[in-house]
Amino acid sequence: MRTDSAAVTATSVAEATRAVVGKFLAARLAGDTGRLVELFADEVDWLLADNPAVPWIRPRSTAAECAAQVTELTEHTVPEDACAAVDTFLVDGRDAVLMGHLSGTVRATGRSFRGPFALRLTVEDGRITRHHLYENSLSVAEACAMS
Repeated sequence: MRTDSAAVTATSVAEATRAVVGKFLAARLAGDTGRLVELFADEVDWLLADNPAVPWIRPRSTAAECAAQVTELTEHTVPEDACAAVDTFLVDGRDAVLMGHLSGTVRATGRSFRGPFALRLTVEDGRITRHHLYENSLSVAEACAMS
């Protein structure tokens, strides 16, 4: 059973996590790579299924590499067609999970992709140390493929 001080501490950690994730979402939406670099830890546990057919999906580990994904995504997709809707935002201590749907259009092919996603983030000392994104990678790869 938790004591009152343990419950307050757990609530404070969860509130801090929620605040950092909120800042991350705002910076991501604004394409603010400078702010994203500040929000990512120096070393990040990045997971997004590597796919050579998708130019913006590749291994990353530093704050700058993680933040650059936003720029690379914008370079290869049509910004006006990009959509990400968060349906669920769960926080448990240092961990947050966002679930929803995303869609977009690949600039080079004109093909669209869409599907559900889940994003797991971990926040430590005010910075994101884990970024694991699970998405419909087949739909994205198919949209990138030249006929």
